[in-house]
Amino acid sequence: MKLTGAQILCEGFLKEGVETIFGFPGGAVLPFYDTLYGYKIRHVLVRHEQGAAHAADGYARATGKVGVCVATSGPGATNLVTGIANAYLDSSPMVAITGQVARPFIGKDAFQEVDITGITLPISKHNYLVMKASDLAEVVKESFYLARTGRPGPVHIDIPRDVFTELAEFEYPDKVSFPGKKPVVQGHPAQVKKAAGLINSARQPVILAGRGILISDACGPLRELAEKAQIPVITTLLGIGCFPESHPLSFGMIGMHGTAYANMAIHNADLVIAIGMRFDDRATAKVAGFAPNARVVHIDIDAAEIGKNIRVDVPIVGDANSVLKALNPQVSPASRLAWIAQLECWKKEHPSTVVRESESLLPQFVISKIYEATGGKAIVVTGVGQNQMWAARYYWYDRPNSLISSGGLGTMGFELPAAMGAKIGCPHETVWCVAGDGGFQMTVQELATIVQERAAVKIAILNNGFLGMVRQWQQLFYEKRYMATPLWNPDFVKLAEAYGIPAVKVTDKRMVPAAIERAMAHDGPFLIDFVVEPEENIYPMVPPGASLAEILEEPYRDEFVPAGNALKEIPNM
Repeated sequence: MKLTGAQILCEGFLKEGVETIFGFPGGAVLPFYDTLYGYKIRHVLVRHEQGAAHAADGYARATGKVGVCVATSGPGATNLVTGIANAYLDSSPMVAITGQVARPFIGKDAFQEVDITGITLPISKHNYLVMKASDLAEVVKESFYLARTGRPGPVHIDIPRDVFTELAEFEYPDKVSFPGKKPVVQGHPAQVKKAAGLINSARQPVILAGRGILISDACGPLRELAEKAQIPVITTLLGIGCFPESHPLSFGMIGMHGTAYANMAIHNADLVIAIGMRFDDRATAKVAGFAPNARVVHIDIDAAEIGKNIRVDVPIVGDANSVLKALNPQVSPASRLAWIAQLECWKKEHPSTVVRESESLLPQFVISKIYEATGGKAIVVTGVGQNQMWAARYYWYDRPNSLISSGGLGTMGFELPAAMGAKIGCPHETVWCVAGDGGFQMTVQELATIVQERAAVKIAILNNGFLGMVRQWQQLFYEKRYMATPLWNPDFVKLAEAYGIPAVKVTDKRMVPAAIERAMAHDGPFLIDFVVEPEENIYPMVPPGASLAEILEEPYRDEFVPAGNALKEIPNM
């Protein structure tokens, strides 16, 4: 049976279980859109192509499915680049489709022509320029396979306009063949045995869990290991939710703005068991000072990440779920009461999740009240900056994939379209978009998409009148030279209402619970403009160039926590 390239693409979507795509039409993809008209695939019309990529990313993280975005050639394709890079650094499965100028015009600087495969080469798992319609079915099959297997990520397909209209025999492959690509799933037995030996002999071990736990559905085996061996669990930012934060063995998030006691635990551990994380600089701080007395077990499906940043004693390449299932039976039950008691002591002495008393409206107070109103049963989506850190620290995440955020790329503007994608993918979930007033305005136009798609996203703007995180750095390290960080903002309530979204401005902490309840009770999107303390900072903080042992705390506390000297010798238990 002969089909056009556009039909082959649509049929491939159906074969791969695609129900929703996010996109914006244009000349080079017009034949595809004309064909899509006859298929039962939901198309979400964004207002900017970057929104399509972020929405597909949020959809993928919330559902576990591959997100799909579509854009035309030239500026449409380049507008996807930030979203593709974001998905690449955060290991989010996505297939990005772009149109290209017709084959005879490629390389001739035709109208809206760019070398988008060259541009996306370093920020995608793989990319294709499809020059024949007969190749398209195999390319689509391979793309979805690559996006979701091994370490997930974005795959890009560039299709010339005339390939969409070219006829070819359609036969969708049952499987793909990559002779040189064989993802290692099972960890090497000898390495797993070594890891078990180190765990069994450790006195002060710590589990450092990342997003790989969530991707591989290894939350159960992780909890089994932690409870069996009584090992404290610390997460990366993107690992939040892989281990219930209400659990007695949960000790928060590591890193530049992690909890003080998490950083102190890592600094004083004698064994770090890192699972599904890549030791990025925001987690490790100064590499030379990271866990100076610890041996390191690193479990990750991507061999390139092991040993890249931190010296590893026992490397294990494999899927976190499979490796933990092999490791757990070899780990002996233990009772590390003294070590856990020490962490509990640090937790009391250096509280990092307690909202301080204040007459003014604090952003962390807002987040805590959203948690109370939702009972922790919501998906929280953030961009980057202070809003991200407050949401990560003052909301308690007991469910997998309940925090969706831009980690590696740190993308302002990710939050609104990603929240929309998450809500469309999980319509029965409560979805809160937590945004700063700066990041919100980068993709504010997606309010129109949210209304058009009837996506009941609840939006909390933490409006401090600044580019908050940059201002914090200027305050602490640049003698308060607030260059290019104060913001003049529109009236966000009127702006939301112009889009047809009910909204309310909150300027007093006593107004917060009622506003949140009103948003929750409304059956559609709702926006709250929380006018918060302008110069509130997110603490603790590891200053640039410092190690996790050098933690800058709130001004009303001692300036630095002497983590390196805080731990006394703990007897064996």
